[in-house]
Amino acid sequence: MSTHTSSAPPSISLMAAGELRDALTAIEQGKGPAAVAALMAIDPVSWQAIEQRLTTLVGSDLRELLIKTAGG
Repeated sequence: MSTHTSSAPPSISLMAAGELRDALTAIEQGKGPAAVAALMAIDPVSWQAIEQRLTTLVGSDLRELLIKTAGG
């Protein structure tokens, strides 16, 4: 029995994309608890994909990006 290792990057589910959008909107509106709730609702596979894309695009993790954005 052989194991198949996929080299395809994890994908972001539509639900997770919506949750991320909701989190960013909540941060923009100063609603920290709502932002945290939306981020916590993201499934682990989508979260991994989000982190990978952010690292590729901005060279940073989501936490660092959000902290910079909230302070600016």
